Amino acid sequence: MLGPPKTPRRDELFLSSLEQRLPADHFYRRLDTKLDLSFVRDWVADKYAAIGRPSIDPVVFFRLQLILFFEGLRSERKLIEAADLNIAHRWYLGYGWDEPLPDHSSLSKIRARLGLEVFERFFNRVVELCCEAGLVWGKELYFDGTKVQANAALTSLRTRWSVAARDHLAALFTEEEPSGPAPYALPPDAADAPEATPEPASAPAPAAPDPAAPERLPFPGTAEAEQQLAAENQAQWKLLDEHRHPPDERSRSRGYQRLSDDQVSTTDPDATPMRRFSGDRASLGYHDQYVVDGGKHRIILAAFVTPADIMDNTPMLDLYRRVCFRWQLQPERVVADAKFGTGPNLEALLAAGTTPYIPVPDFDQRTEFYGPSHFRYDPERDEYVCPQGQPLPFWREKPTEEVRVYRADAHTCWICPVRDACTASGDGRIIQRSYYADAIEQVKGSRETAAYKKAMRKRKLWPEPLFGEAKQWHNLRRFRLRGLWKVNTEALLVAAGQNLKRWLKATGWRGRTGPAGGLALAAFASLCAVFSEIN
Repeated sequence: MLGPPKTPRRDELFLSSLEQRLPADHFYRRLDTKLDLSFVRDWVADKYAAIGRPSIDPVVFFRLQLILFFEGLRSERKLIEAADLNIAHRWYLGYGWDEPLPDHSSLSKIRARLGLEVFERFFNRVVELCCEAGLVWGKELYFDGTKVQANAALTSLRTRWSVAARDHLAALFTEEEPSGPAPYALPPDAADAPEATPEPASAPAPAAPDPAAPERLPFPGTAEAEQQLAAENQAQWKLLDEHRHPPDERSRSRGYQRLSDDQVSTTDPDATPMRRFSGDRASLGYHDQYVVDGGKHRIILAAFVTPADIMDNTPMLDLYRRVCFRWQLQPERVVADAKFGTGPNLEALLAAGTTPYIPVPDFDQRTEFYGPSHFRYDPERDEYVCPQGQPLPFWREKPTEEVRVYRADAHTCWICPVRDACTASGDGRIIQRSYYADAIEQVKGSRETAAYKKAMRKRKLWPEPLFGEAKQWHNLRRFRLRGLWKVNTEALLVAAGQNLKRWLKATGWRGRTGPAGGLALAAFASLCAVFSEIN
């Protein structure tokens, strides 16, 4: 039968609690039970004053960031609006029915107060949980990077000198009057100057250290040792500053000049132009890099963002050493694509006892003439020998390109019977040998092995789907924050959330863990099936 029309009861009061309304098997109950965030308060205690108005609990801030990740929300304004209406969100945050949530602008202030260090510690804490659960294998590391658009338009680019002049003028006309004497005032007359007060006798200056004496190391556990360790760590692990590469410190190669050397975005000064795909219009962006464990759970061990004009291979060794030191790993293999296969990277990995499975370019395919493989290198005489048995002695060195150049005698090349297949130069055939030629040849020797081919197949299923997951479900196609350290916090939170999803799955959760939970489960099942086939 057709019942009577529904009578609205919007203004009716009722007695109920969030605890009663939230289902017992809800995802946020599981997350609250498994992940205790109380450790965040200990990390940030020194960043708050002992007096003043009570602030928003930093645990609430990180809970909001996790909701932002798991719900696939784009902005913090939408985050607060969704949390205000969602019973599960209010329950997870610990806010009652009638309790107002923090303003979205407060989240930006909290982020600036915490700084990048706290977000790094949060990411590391999640990885620690994965290690404790046995999800990290450690025998194989995968390096890969992706391009992420910046929250800035290409039309915001301006010449650097104009931006510097604008900032200088703004500071010049807004600064306060100096409190000291005028910068060009004449010095007071010596007769009018007050009589100098004699300084009290001080202790004799310490004797200069003897250069021949052995260096004295601080005793472990003392304050001096802690200060020295902190200074060494400060010098070793400031990856963000080392790989930002301010334009005035960049080494410009001859005949090539980057657009970011002379232009800067007024919206996001750290974002640089990048071309996403072949034929695409350039845009401003960053490079987001992952170091992924080779185990079946694909745990992200490091996440690091650089401007788009910094090549992915530049911070590779720093990330490798940091991962090995931080998580006490001794990987047997490092797998990456060809852009990571530079000579310094290959040589350093081999020296560390790690086998690099990285494609090395085959220069024989890039020329119609005889490639370098047709020439034999004689290390005792430091010269090459051509297919006709003629020597190519050392000619000169190119330190900027890190190669040694060998050249044959021009007259010998002119009368050579296979000259047309070898060179078109009238000055004799030239061969360039890299400073890292031995390491490159060693890596080339493993290309035909079964282990190398297996690692190349596996690489397509380990780091690359993680980037697809982050972009498709967690809004990593475009950063919402601006500035290098802020986009690093955003990338660290996304990577930490991806690790949390796998940690929750491994510790018993079988339900939804993201905005596309059904698809996530299907994709994870397919990856596990492919992994079993590979092995």
